[in-house]
Amino acid sequence: MSIAPDSARQPSPEAQAASGAAMAPTRPLYWSVRRELWEHRSITVAPLAVAGVVLLGFVIGLSHRLRGVSALDPAQQHAAINTPYDVAAFLFIATSFIVSALYCLDALHGERRDRSILFWKSLPVSDLTTVLSKASIPLVVLPLLVFLLMLATHLVMLPLSSLILRAKGVSPAALWAQLPLFRMWLALLYCLTVIALWHAPVFAWLLLLSAWARRAAFLWAVLPPLGVAVFDRIAFNSWHVAALLKYRLVGWFTQAFVPPPKDGVPVDPLMLLDPLKFLGTADLWIGLALAALFLAAAVRLRRHRQPI
Repeated sequence: MSIAPDSARQPSPEAQAASGAAMAPTRPLYWSVRRELWEHRSITVAPLAVAGVVLLGFVIGLSHRLRGVSALDPAQQHAAINTPYDVAAFLFIATSFIVSALYCLDALHGERRDRSILFWKSLPVSDLTTVLSKASIPLVVLPLLVFLLMLATHLVMLPLSSLILRAKGVSPAALWAQLPLFRMWLALLYCLTVIALWHAPVFAWLLLLSAWARRAAFLWAVLPPLGVAVFDRIAFNSWHVAALLKYRLVGWFTQAFVPPPKDGVPVDPLMLLDPLKFLGTADLWIGLALAALFLAAAVRLRRHRQPI
């Protein structure tokens, strides 16, 4: 019996490279994120639906909104032109938070409920990778998706506004002068980043509840904080707990932005940003530390949890 030389038994460099690429640390995470997008269609459908509603409402009210805009003073022009874009941004941000919260509550609970956790655990993907992929949806994927959809929506709204003004015999110069789109996009990207960082402990806590609860994860997320807030009000006649919950939900605005001028004078959107104050806020880093602890606990729970 002949024995093949060592060179014949060794895999080719191309095969070694392919094997190394297949086992790259980022590959399981990448495919785990794609799995979440495949399984949870609301991640993409809800923002797309909001974009459709925004554009429909914008088209219906466009003619009325831009009527007589050229005769307004600069502050009123700024408000009339920028309000639809600001409302659209608010709707996208609110939708992103709602979708993220509902997704986190179902992310680890759903796979135990439908027993698919048995299949996913049979794959060579660690619990850490799985939990991180789920955490990346509200912290990275959804903010990025909302930002891109917001850009696309703005790029549709702007030519529609120009066409309506042209049809009315009005020059769209005021529209272009009062609408600093690029600076608005930078401010929006900053805002989405700030919100993701500020809400990181909230989403991590919801993921932890999703891994822990046997049923009614939504009620476990809502009723205990409300109960503690009501108890605080009844027992101590204070709203400290409610104020703390409110601060964690909307406190990012006061920490990351400077107050707009009260006289209504239009300002550059970038002048309202205050990243140094935000990064210097202790509550931000305390929240991120808590988020890391919650995610570590979620990893441990998933490792030992069985199907419901």
